Amino acid sequence: MASIFIASLTYTVPIERIDAVLADHLAWLNAGYDAGHFLAWGPREPRDGGLIFVKAASLAEAKALLLSDPFMSERLADLTITQWTPRFVGPGLEAFNA
Repeated sequence: MASIFIASLTYTVPIERIDAVLADHLAWLNAGYDAGHFLAWGPREPRDGGLIFVKAASLAEAKALLLSDPFMSERLADLTITQWTPRFVGPGLEAFNA
């Protein structure tokens, strides 16, 4: 059974360096969505990082997926991963049921 993980990325470089890799990051996110791993993502406000909701079999799998992010391989952000067990999801959010 899969679990849900919330990845919090915090940029460690100027936003111009982030923007230079953004297209690759977005392609990586879309590929992860197509593979069934990523449920939602987006930048934080203020734009100092972002969140990714990940469905994975284990923390190790989630971490391996997230470390393949161009932001991580280019060392542009720090990563924190939190395992989350949804107890309630409203209509339209059924994908969060692990």
